[in-house]
Amino acid sequence: MIVEFVSPESLLYSGEGAMVMARTRGGGDIAFMAGHEPFIGSLQTGEVKVTEANGEMKSFAVRSGFVSVTGEKVTVLSDLAMPAGDIDVAAAQADLADAESRLGVDELDAFALSDKRWAEVRLTMAGAEV
Repeated sequence: MIVEFVSPESLLYSGEGAMVMARTRGGGDIAFMAGHEPFIGSLQTGEVKVTEANGEMKSFAVRSGFVSVTGEKVTVLSDLAMPAGDIDVAAAQADLADAESRLGVDELDAFALSDKRWAEVRLTMAGAEV
């Protein structure tokens, strides 16, 4: 099946996949394989894993978005997504510090909570300390 990661700026990834694993809001982890029933879901900020047709695993950090499955195609739509290998640890650490600082002022700040989660996902995927 064809797997694509699309952002407003570009096509981040396009390849032949055997399986895609993601976490949806309210639905938990879900895996898509060729022949999966049509599906549209809202993604949580987290890791989306693609097992390519050759067995190689690709991981992407995704800051929310949507996943669409139609026939033999899985499309991940997100304003912000990046391959695990492109994660800038220093930037993620700075983002985490900034979010935690804002949460120190207002622990219910939804934007700061979202920014904190995004930084934590990137740090975890990069193997850095959170």
